[in-house]
Amino acid sequence: MRYFFSVMRRYMPPYIHQVILTFVFNILSAVFSVLSMALMIPVLEIIFQQDHEVTTLMPWAVSTEAVVNNFYYYVTEIKHTSGAGMALLYSGLFMVIGTALKCGTSFLAAYTSVGLRNNVVRDIRKQIFNKIVTLPVGYFQAERKGDVLQTATGDVAEVENSVVSSVELFLKNPILIIVYLSAMFFVSVKLTLFAFILLPIAGTIIGKIGKTLKRESRAGQDKHAELMGILDETLSGLRIVKAFNAEKRMCGRYAEEAQNLCRISKHMTRRRELAHPMSELLGTLVVIIVVWYGGSLILNGTGTLSVAEFLAYLGIFYQIINPAKAFSTVMFSIQKGMAAMERIDRILMADDRIFENPDGLPLKGLTNKITYANVGFSYDDEREVLTDVNVEIPRGKMLALVGQSGGGKSTFVDLLPRFWDIQKGSISIDGHDIRDYKLYDLRHCMGIVSQDPVLFNDTIYNNIAFGVENATPEQVEHAARVANAHDFIMQQEKGYETMAGERGSKLSGGQRQRISIARAVLRNPDILILDEATSALDTESERLVQDALSKLLKDRTSIVVAHRLSTIRNADLICVFHEGRIVERGTHEELIAQNGYYKKLHDMQNT
Repeated sequence: MRYFFSVMRRYMPPYIHQVILTFVFNILSAVFSVLSMALMIPVLEIIFQQDHEVTTLMPWAVSTEAVVNNFYYYVTEIKHTSGAGMALLYSGLFMVIGTALKCGTSFLAAYTSVGLRNNVVRDIRKQIFNKIVTLPVGYFQAERKGDVLQTATGDVAEVENSVVSSVELFLKNPILIIVYLSAMFFVSVKLTLFAFILLPIAGTIIGKIGKTLKRESRAGQDKHAELMGILDETLSGLRIVKAFNAEKRMCGRYAEEAQNLCRISKHMTRRRELAHPMSELLGTLVVIIVVWYGGSLILNGTGTLSVAEFLAYLGIFYQIINPAKAFSTVMFSIQKGMAAMERIDRILMADDRIFENPDGLPLKGLTNKITYANVGFSYDDEREVLTDVNVEIPRGKMLALVGQSGGGKSTFVDLLPRFWDIQKGSISIDGHDIRDYKLYDLRHCMGIVSQDPVLFNDTIYNNIAFGVENATPEQVEHAARVANAHDFIMQQEKGYETMAGERGSKLSGGQRQRISIARAVLRNPDILILDEATSALDTESERLVQDALSKLLKDRTSIVVAHRLSTIRNADLICVFHEGRIVERGTHEELIAQNGYYKKLHDMQNT
């Protein structure tokens, strides 16, 4: 429960006014409910017991004695002037008015709590999404995508359905129970103390049933995340699944995990469903015992409880059963929801490994050079991916990186925009370590075109203008023309307003790449990073993309990771990577003359 209240302290403060309103309306609802029952006591006593009649009106004063005496007096007057039946009718009218006030204030409490609940859930959704987009790239290489998706969707929904919805009950049921118990004590201390002995026993039994629900719920949510991971992998690799006739294999794997989830869910749901009938059975037993004991007090003639008071007491006690049952049920929901909240906190509390200096330097653009000095980097603090890397890239020059797969080329370029931070050495722009600059400014002066261009399920226009505020249609069209994309865009049914599809699925590989280049052209970055931007294209697409890249690279500082050596012949400096080290460097002609690793790569591609 401490964890539940700590979660509430995190999200409730902005909506404290709604909490207070809900609290006040719930108090009024409980008071009106008790009053509607309590008003029956004098009416029944006067109608059925002559000795309770009051014929003297006291002066009105702020005292229980005066209010009770005068109420009895008016009921007595109605009985004598209009008859006992009319007095009963009036008492019923008072009860209807009290119930109407109770229902009205109860609705107002629910009305304000709905706003509270939805605001909190919205804040959780925004917080987890904001955290996801600010976490470093490396976090998502260590975490399964299915886990992240399950947390951002299913776990948030579970928190909404259990934890946040339980806040309403916490603002309502304890108030109802306290008010009802106070009224019960007022009517009969002895009978209420007897009930107090029974209620904790019932609560202990219910608590033991739900003790393991949180653990089972966490296991179910983990299994659901695994299913989402399998589904995502299958959809992403559906061509491979079909090409290798692996449908049965994937179906079998999914069916096995689905069966495990089914087993966990059945056990968990059955245990949760046991809460209501168990609380109802225990509540009925408590009522029967209370009726037996209260009836004994009346039949024994002790004089501590009248029939009318006992009937009103039973009415109030019946009112306390529902909030007590709901309170026991909500404990089950909270246990289930807390497991989901713990998974959410695993993301929210994840370490932002990329730390930004709050007093970081502004960076308007590159004016001199980029310097990698004795750079060493490792993903797991065990095997170095880059070792003692030293490179200078003067402004306006082109650096090309070639070498074996896994040699460290992509890692080299990922370090510049601080997708990762180095462990050794330094990377500087214009003499200042990149960690001293504002992160936004650092990345704003760079443009990236990767081997697998990322397009969003939006219009072609918005994909080109992505990340550039207030871009005009003329600027977008100019960028598309430079990227050799304008012609094929205009051939689409809706031109620039054509939807690109999920991950650009409605466009070919070459078209997606040219849209990606147009995006970089529109941004007009000082530093351009090309990560094997043409390696996956056919000959015609490569020609169009290469022509677009030539326009983009002109007079611009660029770092190009290349697979095809023909695309980097004109680079100002070529660095050859092998097992995380730069083993050769120079221009194309100089490297050919060295007759080393680069020459072997060149000969292999030209045979």
